[in-house]
Amino acid sequence: MQKYTELTDEMLVAAYAQGDNAAFDVLLSRHKTKLFNYILQIVRDRDVADDIFQETFVKAIMTIRQGRYKDFGKFSAWISRIARNLAIDTFRAEKSEAGISSDNADYDILNRRELAEDTIEDAMIDLQIESDVRALISELPDPQKEVLTMRYYKDMSFKEIAEQTGVSINTSLGRMRYAILNLRRMAKEKDIILTR
Repeated sequence: MQKYTELTDEMLVAAYAQGDNAAFDVLLSRHKTKLFNYILQIVRDRDVADDIFQETFVKAIMTIRQGRYKDFGKFSAWISRIARNLAIDTFRAEKSEAGISSDNADYDILNRRELAEDTIEDAMIDLQIESDVRALISELPDPQKEVLTMRYYKDMSFKEIAEQTGVSINTSLGRMRYAILNLRRMAKEKDIILTR
């Protein structure tokens, strides 16, 4: 295991994706305590936290093995996002199955804004943002528009995009980078806010 301690999380993910199971063991041991404590802080129940913790790593394993892990940002942030989404799903399932009141002190977590269902206003803002983004995308040069559409709307990997468009992965990545830079520039010029 000594050779793995020098590797970054992204290197370990890549090694695991190539079939090196020991690499994932290192990832697990590197992040398990912090991740479990994060989940426990959300759900406040050790048994539930343990279930979500295990489910998080099962989901991570499947995503990496299927080649769907996107190497953007940090592994720790990615796996924390999976855990958070699973915690939210757990609360929603329990709430709908048992008719739990969100006023119950044991479930005050449901009253937190970041875990709440979207309001009608939020939905309207999201629709406006989506409409603005589509309008901006339509103004991009065709190669950039094509890559961005395949990546975000068809959930294709850069390898798949490169194969379908007949260019290298680096060219696909470059087109995506320029597409995002252009979207930001156009949004700023038109004074469009793309977040709520």
